[in-house]
Amino acid sequence: MDKRLQQLEQWLMTLGYRDYQLEPASADASFRRYFRIRHAGASFIVMDAPPEQEDTGSFIRVAELLAEAGLHVPQIQARDTGQGFLQLSDLGSRLYLSVLDTQCVEPLYADALAALLRLQQHSAPDWLPDYDRPLLLQEMQLFADWYLRRHLGLELEVQQQSVLQESFEHLARVALEQPQVIVHRDYHSRNLLLSEPNPGVIDFQDAVVGPVTYDPVSLLRDCYIAWPRAQVEQWLRDYHRQAQQAGIVEQGIDAGQFQRWFDLMGVQRHLKASGIFARLNYRDAKPGYLADIPRTLGYVLEVVADYPELAVFADLLHALAIPQRLAQMAPRGVSA
Repeated sequence: MDKRLQQLEQWLMTLGYRDYQLEPASADASFRRYFRIRHAGASFIVMDAPPEQEDTGSFIRVAELLAEAGLHVPQIQARDTGQGFLQLSDLGSRLYLSVLDTQCVEPLYADALAALLRLQQHSAPDWLPDYDRPLLLQEMQLFADWYLRRHLGLELEVQQQSVLQESFEHLARVALEQPQVIVHRDYHSRNLLLSEPNPGVIDFQDAVVGPVTYDPVSLLRDCYIAWPRAQVEQWLRDYHRQAQQAGIVEQGIDAGQFQRWFDLMGVQRHLKASGIFARLNYRDAKPGYLADIPRTLGYVLEVVADYPELAVFADLLHALAIPQRLAQMAPRGVSA
């Protein structure tokens, strides 16, 4: 029996809903679940976030913050934070990932990047956590612990461990030298909905104050869909120009410097994501994400080859036969 679902349905009864249809809306890479409720010709979403694992308070605070910044996020219509239930407005079911192609990507990404500029211009409240050095390093360690050690069964030698940690430290320093803004932290095609106004933005509860390039790299070098490198770099140049016009990035930061920040920020993010995908398989029994690792680490291999400052790290990845291991796996989804 699904005890949480029974509790949720009892909560819906206390809100006056009895004659309704309930269907799964989505499940993400956490302990949260979402259901779509159809009632009296309308629909809404309910979130099931077990209090032992998830904090609905964070979701509520960040939802209000993003709405203040002018983003289209779900409105909270009812709440029971003690049980971990929220009733949310329904932004629809058409994820960016389900509709993106070469014909529509330009207007959809223009909308997504415009929303991101609004978010980055908004003042960050004192209660929003910092994306600080310990958190950046902790995230990259997921790559070592869950992808290298658990998934590949590798035990690094002392010198290799030293290279890995020094590379992590360098990537963290580059992240912290950037302008610090509100960061959604998972701004990609599975968390953006085709909606009016566009886009609908979800899964934002882990927002922080962090590097200006973090969300752009999440979107433009998405773990679930890839675009030609020249196109990505053009999008980034356009974004850099708009960020300067908006006062988010100083005029003295040229396109080359912004590209370097973006590239190295992407290495940090994609190392983390690869570790999370492996952890989802072994800890949470969600094996589907393993198929996204080749694309995700493929970005890392591409970038480290371009930066002499990461040459030792690139050598380590090749010594561990990471390119050969990835070649044996076929990434799922779209590579445009």
